[in-house]
Amino acid sequence: MRILGFGGNQLAAGGYEVANSLRFNNPSDDTLTRTQTAGDRQTYTFSVWIKRAKLGAYLNVMGTNSEGECLRIESDNAITYFFSGSSSGYLKTTQLFRDVSAWYHIVAAVDTTQATSSNRVKIYVNGQQITSFSSETYPSLNQENKINQNGETFHVGNGHAENASREFDGYMSEVVLVDGQQLDETSFGEFDEDTGIWKPIDVSGLTFGTNGFYLDFENSGSLGADVSGNGNNFTVNNLTSIDQSTDTCTNNFCTLNPLSADEMTFTNGNLDVDQASSSPRSDDNARGTMGVNVGKWYWEVKLTGATAPCVVGICFDELKMGSDLSGLTGVYAIQNASATYAYKRENGTTAETSGYPNPVANDIMNVAFDADNGKLYLGINGTYYNQAGSTGNPATGSNETFSSIDTSFFWLPWIESRGANQQALMNFGGGTSYSISSGNSDGNGYGNFEYSVPSGYYALNTKNLAEYG
Repeated sequence: MRILGFGGNQLAAGGYEVANSLRFNNPSDDTLTRTQTAGDRQTYTFSVWIKRAKLGAYLNVMGTNSEGECLRIESDNAITYFFSGSSSGYLKTTQLFRDVSAWYHIVAAVDTTQATSSNRVKIYVNGQQITSFSSETYPSLNQENKINQNGETFHVGNGHAENASREFDGYMSEVVLVDGQQLDETSFGEFDEDTGIWKPIDVSGLTFGTNGFYLDFENSGSLGADVSGNGNNFTVNNLTSIDQSTDTCTNNFCTLNPLSADEMTFTNGNLDVDQASSSPRSDDNARGTMGVNVGKWYWEVKLTGATAPCVVGICFDELKMGSDLSGLTGVYAIQNASATYAYKRENGTTAETSGYPNPVANDIMNVAFDADNGKLYLGINGTYYNQAGSTGNPATGSNETFSSIDTSFFWLPWIESRGANQQALMNFGGGTSYSISSGNSDGNGYGNFEYSVPSGYYALNTKNLAEYG
């Protein structure tokens, strides 16, 4: 298997599958809230899978209201769990969690009745208990906390004074609270016997307790529905069915990598990118989080910028097995402008060919990359063209936009802004920020695309990569 990815969660098909996640966009006040009834304020466990989208910012995963407690990722990318107000306690990991392409599983298990202070709060990440903390203060013996306090508001996607600037940004799945038990990681996940990767297990058989809940986000019309059997449903704030995603901890989809651009703004789970600067750099670009050099792959890009050109295609990641490629570049793309052209850049040499039709604002670009044969097909609203403007067909291999692509490189989805006020909305199949009117999936049933996926091509996700990559 030859795959270049920046996060992994590389699981083959089979076993317990998670169908949906929920995408939170900071600072859009995307949260779920519930008023708690009286429960066990000393003993409880919170479990969640997250795929973060923003770095360098406080991200509240869950917590209670003012003077409450909170599980969050801090601006230095450490995970913290803290109590405040009349309660006390603060744990901050020395380990940093800054991969925007991977899913993390976090368990925070509290039992303040434990005689040994370090047993009163336990944090697990991806099946491992965290034991090294840069700050380590445990709650006092028998301390009663805000979780499960009658009348206190519980937040998913925020917490601790409802700080709008610290709302969560990214994806969540399998959100669970168990009231009355301090559980370890094995109640929620296990290591895959083939890959050794930590993966979720079915939690529906847990005893959830009075305030316990299980959010699986499978009901797009009721995203706050508790499926534990308790009926502890959440109020949905500024989240709609379009925020439901199939990018999950058992099938991780490609997104854009915000580390690849300095002056672009990334939103909606790193699917949307905006070049709003009045004087952007000419080479501001963004790359995908998954790269390939075998297989056939498909994605879409909606161009919504009103004035500036945008370049859509693929680039290599400047990694080639066994070779030093310092300073080399590789790009195959279409630039939309007053005179649209096919654009190729290899090893410092640029070639531009006019004749390709001109995409305009709100057109959807189709990208079909045949890494098996070194061909790239670029289309507009479902019709593919070669560089001279003749129509092509990825399924039959005719009239490709580019050929002879060196697939000893790993190639990634790529866009580049050539001016201000350019916006691109990516659709890798796991979800979008805009409505899909038709709905098309690949041959494995993955993805939700506006246009038909060419026969033999697949969405960029870990299930497909495990099979075809």
